[in-house]
Amino acid sequence: MKQSLRLGRVAGIPVGAHWSTLAIIALIGWALAGSVLPEAVPGLPPVQYWTVAVVTSVVFLGTLLAHELAHALVARRRGIPVRSITLWLLGGVTEFAGEEAKTPKDELQVSASGPLASLALSGLFFLASLPLQGPAVLVPAVRWLALMNAVLAVFNMLPGAPLDGGRVLHAILWRRHGDRLRADCSAARAGQALGMALIAIGGAELLLLAWTGGLWTMLIGWFLAGAARSENIARAAHRGLAGWRVRDVMTPSPDLAPAWGDLDDFVGNVALRSRQTVFPVVDFAGSPAGTLSLERLTAIPARQRHDSRVASVCRPLSPDRVLGPDDDAGRILGLSSLGGELVAVVADAGHVVGMVTSADLARALQQAILRTTTAAPPPGHPGPPLHPHPDAPGDEPPDRRLPG
Repeated sequence: MKQSLRLGRVAGIPVGAHWSTLAIIALIGWALAGSVLPEAVPGLPPVQYWTVAVVTSVVFLGTLLAHELAHALVARRRGIPVRSITLWLLGGVTEFAGEEAKTPKDELQVSASGPLASLALSGLFFLASLPLQGPAVLVPAVRWLALMNAVLAVFNMLPGAPLDGGRVLHAILWRRHGDRLRADCSAARAGQALGMALIAIGGAELLLLAWTGGLWTMLIGWFLAGAARSENIARAAHRGLAGWRVRDVMTPSPDLAPAWGDLDDFVGNVALRSRQTVFPVVDFAGSPAGTLSLERLTAIPARQRHDSRVASVCRPLSPDRVLGPDDDAGRILGLSSLGGELVAVVADAGHVVGMVTSADLARALQQAILRTTTAAPPPGHPGPPLHPHPDAPGDEPPDRRLPG
């Protein structure tokens, strides 16, 4: 998940927040200041309720961070690299670099650590509320934090992906059957069933009891069902792409756009004749310098193209969008389309030799998933070719087609 705001590092782990985190603060603040605190301690000025509510909301975000930090720190101790932690509307996400766990034991420990941390925080907040001195309004706020962390721990242990309980279930099934793919499918089905059940419960609350909270329950259920399906597809794709290289996925020898070229000449000589909708932009040395899409070209008035260069209208290309032909194809899975249909530019020895489009990525994903559901070839069978596409390059890099 993309971070809208970087909050710094904790234990060396980058921590950030998605813009939707503001909704958590607003919702919790509104609930506490509008009903929870006034009902517990009536008769206080509204500003006092709102002050305590906002502080409580921020503290609750801190408990979400602690939950994710527990996952991250245990994962790091088990040798699993941690890329970042991001807070968002429905909690937090700990992003791992590569496969999350190599053994069922690793997955079990990493998955259970978050709910255990939330449960421990719940106990600490409850104990702190007993001898608490100060304004009376602080007591219900601290007890609310204790209750919410207990709810967070219990909810996250529900047995369905992508919740922590779903990962615990995955680890148990993986250990029991010794088949990770089977465990993936079972945990995903459990997550989808759980999501649909929450949608049904939320709908019943809304229709029969007129509880607006049912909308929130339905939203969570919809997210869980979709996330479980997406996670299962992503796991299958990673496994199916094992052994594939970027050269097996890319479109070789694409038409290129010279950064120094006249924009009118490029349109007449290349863009109007090519079957591509996006073009890698290269500098004099043939190195990637950006991207240019047909959508961008059509947005430029014809009179402005006469005295313009390709470099002045192309979109910059970040380093993570430049891959090598022999890089692991799994690196593409974390990238989204950029500037039209382009996902990544492929360069070899500093020269552009191919590109990966959204169509290339979609085809590779479908083939990867198909591979995971296809029985392995019998002994002695030659198996699939090294390069799955008939026009995939061999040892020699393909020629670049660059207009003069």
